[in-house]
Amino acid sequence: MSIVVLLGPQRYRPTLAEAFRHVNAEGPVAVVTAGWEEREDEIDELTEHLGCEVVNLRLYARMEQVFERDGAFLKGWRQRRRRRREARRAYRIRLRYLMDAVRRLARLPHSPHVEEERDDALRAVRDLDERRLALLARLDGEFDDVWQPAERPAIAVHRARVAELVATCGAMAFAGGNVGVLRNRLRTFAVADLIGERPLFAWSAGAMCATERIVVFHDSPPQGRRDPVVLDAGLALCPDIVALPHASARLDLADEGRVARFALRFAPRVGVALDDASGLIWDGAGWELFGDGARGLRADGTVTAMHDLEGAR
Repeated sequence: MSIVVLLGPQRYRPTLAEAFRHVNAEGPVAVVTAGWEEREDEIDELTEHLGCEVVNLRLYARMEQVFERDGAFLKGWRQRRRRRREARRAYRIRLRYLMDAVRRLARLPHSPHVEEERDDALRAVRDLDERRLALLARLDGEFDDVWQPAERPAIAVHRARVAELVATCGAMAFAGGNVGVLRNRLRTFAVADLIGERPLFAWSAGAMCATERIVVFHDSPPQGRRDPVVLDAGLALCPDIVALPHASARLDLADEGRVARFALRFAPRVGVALDDASGLIWDGAGWELFGDGARGLRADGTVTAMHDLEGAR
């Protein structure tokens, strides 16, 4: 079991080097910056910050090369992407109405009957989230059965090269960016299978991918407030939490009702606000707070320090 270090955003208050020293990690570091898409080669600041060799796995560029070499696979990839988009559209329609019921019931005066209806409405939302994850897993499984990514020469050559590069490194890192792109590239090139006992450092979208499920959220986007959405399953490299990078900027943490709904919806996992300089370390047995620590969203609508997360120390 590798150590997993989840960090807040690294742009303004980078803490990666400090975390690297804290767990006695050794370079070189194999880094995945695929979430940066066309900018994935811009790793000079990261290299300078860490002060050691950084090996860029270049998964975004590798995927583009796969698409160029294997047109049939690209066609299948696009078909799956279209099916996933259709599923997401249907999920969001159903989620909107179910969450509206949860909110309306929350405004009613308390009584045993109303409480029962509230619980049932929330179960419907949780069931919908689980159905979405099951559907996405089925779509991925069907895609793999038909297209056999591991057996396709255009992908196999890159998987082998990535494995060779990781073998020379003492640690791994997942950067941020587009979480959907990052998750897809990590899966295509089977990166999780390569981590082994190396410590993994993950921040922003990378932290989201390291957990069991990826939840995207934003309380004030240009198109108006939306409910959090289960995007996909993560790599499940650490348990118990839903990673919420940039939480203070993207969530209205002062809205106790909204915080409580989030906490109840995703329980028993704890929604963890990973803001600047915050961090958590999973060692396979428990959690350790790092940096400024991290805050958790609670069922009573509060956002508090994570000292009471089970196993934290």
